[in-house]
Amino acid sequence: MPQNHIIHFSISERKIYLRFLDIVFVLFGFYLLNSLFDYSYFTFSNPKSLTWMFLLVFYIYLFGEIFEMYKLKVASDIYLTLRSVFITIIFTTIFYVFTPVLSPELPENRIQIAYFVLVLFGAVILNRWLYIKLIFAPRFSKNILIIANVETVKKLLSLPKIDLKSNHFVGYISNEALEETKMPYININSVNLETCVKDNFVNEIIVASTKINLTKNKINTQLIELFESGMVVRSVDGFIEEETNRISEDHLSKDFYNNFTFSKSHQNNLYIAFQRFLDILFSLIGMVILVTLIPLVFIGNLLGNKGKLFYKQKRVGKKGVEFNIIKFRTMISNSEKNGAIWAMKNDTRITPFGRILRKSRIDEVPQFINVLKNDMGLIGPRPERKKFVEKLSKELPFYALRNVIKPGLTGWAQVMHPYANTMQDQHKKLLYDLYYIRERNLIMDFKIIIKTISTILFFRGT
Repeated sequence: MPQNHIIHFSISERKIYLRFLDIVFVLFGFYLLNSLFDYSYFTFSNPKSLTWMFLLVFYIYLFGEIFEMYKLKVASDIYLTLRSVFITIIFTTIFYVFTPVLSPELPENRIQIAYFVLVLFGAVILNRWLYIKLIFAPRFSKNILIIANVETVKKLLSLPKIDLKSNHFVGYISNEALEETKMPYININSVNLETCVKDNFVNEIIVASTKINLTKNKINTQLIELFESGMVVRSVDGFIEEETNRISEDHLSKDFYNNFTFSKSHQNNLYIAFQRFLDILFSLIGMVILVTLIPLVFIGNLLGNKGKLFYKQKRVGKKGVEFNIIKFRTMISNSEKNGAIWAMKNDTRITPFGRILRKSRIDEVPQFINVLKNDMGLIGPRPERKKFVEKLSKELPFYALRNVIKPGLTGWAQVMHPYANTMQDQHKKLLYDLYYIRERNLIMDFKIIIKTISTILFFRGT
């Protein structure tokens, strides 16, 4: 079987490329600056230079994550890249300069700090320009062949979160043609899979065999031969989950428990203890922020909301136990006199000042009290009211599984999907919540914290 002649870079490879070469370009930029000019702030000859480098790398990666510099959607757009890199470099410089023990001493000639910023910005931007022009080019995309029934093909092509610039669907093999797409179709009963793969330089085959019995078809033997030769063959559901970071909708069926297992962290006492430690640590920091904010929010509330400062509401927590959630009030008094309803986009019940609190997520800060009391965790599915939980549990299978862990101040569904005010939105958020329950670990928790900070800084709240 001939091997592929097309080079492609997967999602993870692209992220490694960006992270690794950002640092290579930055260090090479400082090397040139030291070689060509009399630059003394960041040098490689100092005994502490290794510490300086590690600190610089740490800040670039930290603020790069917070300001989405390593988000591939941002990295593929030159405008978003410029914005993200600029903010990242500014914060990196400020924190680096004011870390006096680990970073170089401030130079007497302050212009050297400006050179420091220019090298950082220029090096990272050059790497991102090369990425957009070379690595992100269509010729480096992954060529994928689909083997599935037409319903699955249609669903796959309609998923908005799949990166079609990185994944190029070269065709689909099925039992019938799909009229809505111009993508090449091959009948499953007459396909020569080896020739198809060779002619289209296929890198990966994704298969959905639930409604097509491959074992009764010649294509199964061909698939096995390709698999043995090194071809990547995986399920459609696995591909969808990797691309969207949520469980596949097909798993919400009678076979749910065949495809869903709880994360090993669910019963890992060390993970749970460390998570609680982080809950308490961040809650104490949050309480300091809360005390600082109360006078400002009190004045804004007095002028713009004209009602109680805090708002309490019963929510469903772990194992269905109710607790009182605490928030800064953002709606008019008696906002639910006609019954409980979800907040809508441009909801007239939200006051102008309340809208600012929601956009900035400041209204959520009092919930650190709930986290400290252990009603909630820092990370987990957002708690809902009992009335909505009962309604959603009837409409959405397995919705009640969200309550197997503590609800959170923030969560995977919150950072991956906007506010849910319809049953369809709740369905999508459930897919994210179940994905988190299945996959949760410290690395994923850290990603959620970083994404939450990005959401706050870019005012993406409701």
